[in-house]
Amino acid sequence: MATDYDAPRKNEDEGNESIEALKAARSNQGTAVESEDSDNPSFVLGGNDLSNVELDVVVLPPQQDEFTCMSCFLVKHRSQLDHTDDKTGPICKDCAA
Repeated sequence: MATDYDAPRKNEDEGNESIEALKAARSNQGTAVESEDSDNPSFVLGGNDLSNVELDVVVLPPQQDEFTCMSCFLVKHRSQLDHTDDKTGPICKDCAA
């Protein structure tokens, strides 16, 4: 038997609820979402406590064949240099596009 997947599907449960019941259910969902603090989510990360671990990072000085793009502030190879502006400085090809 062929099935028309574009046709609207109707469940047996549809149509039994009143508009007031649907509005009440929707308002209950809205208050649950609004009650959460979206700016400061509260969740617990699993795993080990790494607060006392020190990381060793070696910072290299700028190389002769590198520049820092003044638009994206990434260090790039000289082959990525598009132009040098008098006011801002070097701009890479990605930012110039």
